[in-house]
Formats: sequence, structure tokens, C-alpha cells
Amino acid sequence: MTDSVTSALDPATVRDFLLGLQTRITDAVRAVDGGTFVVDGWEKPPGDMLQGNGVTMILEGGPVFERAGCGFSHVTGPKLPPSATQHRPELAGAPFEAMGVSLVFHPRNPYVPTVHMNVRMLAAQVADGAPVCWFGGGMDLTPYYGFEEDVRHFHQTCKDALDPFGQDKYPRFKTWCDEYFFLKHRNEARGVGGVFFDDFSELGPQRSFAMLQSVANGLLLAYMPLVQRRKDTAYGQRERDFQLYRRGRYVEFNLVWDRGTHFGLQSGGRTESILLSMPPHATWSYQNQPEPGSAEAALYAQFLPRRDWV
Repeated sequence: MTDSVTSALDPATVRDFLLGLQTRITDAVRAVDGGTFVVDGWEKPPGDMLQGNGVTMILEGGPVFERAGCGFSHVTGPKLPPSATQHRPELAGAPFEAMGVSLVFHPRNPYVPTVHMNVRMLAAQVADGAPVCWFGGGMDLTPYYGFEEDVRHFHQTCKDALDPFGQDKYPRFKTWCDEYFFLKHRNEARGVGGVFFDDFSELGPQRSFAMLQSVANGLLLAYMPLVQRRKDTAYGQRERDFQLYRRGRYVEFNLVWDRGTHFGLQSGGRTESILLSMPPHATWSYQNQPEPGSAEAALYAQFLPRRDWV
């Protein structure tokens, strides 16, 4: 399979970019936080359903980030799982190759938003021998306390990354993100969105990969200014309690709705790495209602409902 895919896009090129991306992002987090990432290189043992390797990097208990996980994985398998073929039924049961970088950063300060990014390439070998290669990913922001200037900056950076590939991309992928990162069982958005795309190959392998690179390279530009702006804001137990309560929504989405989590678990992926997105602490409370007119109520009224930010 790899030889066929190479004729369109060398998987080694994608792998090199993703490993470099992981290094650049974790270096930037380390510079802000001062903490140390645990570097956990892993390889699937012989006999596993999946074969491949990866590097999980995680920082925990830092002064800025309570948990910051950034993982790279590159695996091959004999059969695409259902989560990867729901939009491509012709590929059901096809052998595949997948590689990507996924990250979630959970800050300590409730005024700093949580961020998620995932970028990935999948390639599959269909029955007639023709390779199929596609891309997916994006980034989204989950604030606990909303600031208009922060959300606008994040969305503007996403738009700037996508505009060179067509003026339709940002509005299309912004809508896709709004619809995807939505807790249907609560009729509530997870956060303020960003951009998201999946099963993407319409620009051809090289140009589609270039778009993926542009989005991935935008993460630090979109997020780190918000960290610098909010990380030293004073907060108390009220803000901390609300942060932990809202983190519960994050857990619910990742375990109930997230296709990436389902893909990893269904395909026999490395559970410890798949669940690096979980926050270190989260709470649930029955029928929690924010005080009318409060900053907590403003999150629900002004930031979680879908709206245009740029």
C-alpha cells in the first residue's frame, strides 16, 4: 500500500512534518510553562491488530498548564474501523495507514481557554488496487470565561490559514466545526469552535497536504497570545469550580461523540495515548445553573451559541 501512496504523496514527507510540528508546539509550551514534558516513545508489539509507533509527550502539574498532551502516531492496520468509513462505505474493510498529531492543552487558570488540535492523514487500499489518500483535522477553542477579542483572534487566525486555499474554506470548515463539536445530548456547543474538516482530498494530495500544514502551523499563532494575555489573571474558588464543571462537558464530548477517540479505540490503538485529551480534574453537579447576569451566565448566553466571529 505504501508504495502506491508514495506515487501521489510520500508518507515520509507527512511523517517528518508531523514530528517537527510536535516538537515546535511542545517547545513553545515548555517556554511558557517552564515545566518538563514526559517523552514516551512507543511501538505496537508484534501480534497486535495495529502495527506502528508514535511519541506521546505530556506535561502535567505545571504553573501554566495543568495538563498539556501532544501525541504523534503512525500506524497501519488490516481493516479500517467503522468510525473511518461512515462517509466512505466503499472503503469498509480496507487495509489502511494513518498518521497524525493530536493535542489538548488544559490550562490551570480558568481565564485561559482549553485548546484542541488534530491533524492527520489516512490512506487506504481499495479492492482494485488504487490508493485513496485523504486528510482531516482542525482546531477549536473552549473558554470557561469568554472574551470577545480572544475568540475573534482565534477565528481570524484560522481564516488566515485557510484563505490561500479558497475563500470558501473558512466559512465551510467553521460551520463543520460548529456542528461537530456539539453535545447533542445537551443541545449545547462544547466551546466557541474554530475550524474542522474530514475526508478531505478535493485539492489533490499535494495541495490538500499544504492546507493541512497551514492549519497546523496556525495553532501557536492562534492560541499562545491568549495564554500570554490571561495566564496571570487573578481568580478564586468560584472560577476554579466553574472551570472544573465545564471540563465535565469536555469529557462527555470526547467519550460520547468524538470520532477520533472512537477510531483509536475501535482500531486497537494505544489507550493511554488516545485518552491524553482527558483533563486531570473535572466535576459534575446536578442541574447547575449560573447566577443571572454573571460572567458564567455570559458564557452560555453570548459565547456558546453559534455566531460569526470574523
